[in-house]
Amino acid sequence: MFISTIPQGHCRIIERFGKPIVVQHSGLRFKIPIIDKVKNVSAIWGGNANKEGVFIELTEQLIDTKPRNYITSDNVKVVADCVIRWRIVDPIKAVYEVDNFYRSLTETILNSMRGEIGSRSLDSAIKSRHEISESVLSNVSDTLSRWGVQLIAIELQEIKTDSETETAMRQIIEAERRSKAIAAEAKGVAEATIAKAEAEKRAAIMKAEGVNESLKIIAESENAYLETLCKTVSKEDAVKILSLQKTIDGFGILTSKPGDKFFIPSNIRGFINFGDEK
Repeated sequence: MFISTIPQGHCRIIERFGKPIVVQHSGLRFKIPIIDKVKNVSAIWGGNANKEGVFIELTEQLIDTKPRNYITSDNVKVVADCVIRWRIVDPIKAVYEVDNFYRSLTETILNSMRGEIGSRSLDSAIKSRHEISESVLSNVSDTLSRWGVQLIAIELQEIKTDSETETAMRQIIEAERRSKAIAAEAKGVAEATIAKAEAEKRAAIMKAEGVNESLKIIAESENAYLETLCKTVSKEDAVKILSLQKTIDGFGILTSKPGDKFFIPSNIRGFINFGDEK
């Protein structure tokens, strides 16, 4: 047929004597019989990005790649897959600039993915899936643009390891948790000990200040008492009276417990006899 309708979001390439002459987009289109021929891409692309082999899809396409094996920089085998979003912006380049752009697109992206994962340790690769995807997108965009393809997005979906590696990772995580718990407990004990020591230090200081203040008051009181006595008796007798008073107070403290034995010193009379001695 020399007149046909091209579906919305599709196009077809018209060849004349084996050379592409025009890209026809959606709508009612025609070609010259015998001379013009519609390019059929299904022989190379299969059912990808085309309908009936002649209508090339221009809408956004999605490839969900099969899981592939990779090796990280710390020599751990992992399995990863990704989702690729892309669309054809130049059908002529997509058909004629590369042998099989669909397969080339996929292999180019996955090879770049292999390099990105291989440059990272397992832990880094698992934690930086978004960064890996963005790096691959940046690395291959220029190459794919030469093939008439716009790369929209790449999403690294999941990175899996074998059972032995997963077990080892769980053990490492559990060990890290225990280590953090022990460190937190030790820190808490240390802080409590420091707080207790600080409190005891403040209490000791306050007690010492209280004792010092008490002694100061007692000394002032005794001094005032001594001055009063000196007005009545001699200074020497006043000192003896004060000393005797302290001795009596001391005896009171020593005899405060009923079960304790107390011996009166033999020179106690020396404190009692005063005033009339010549």
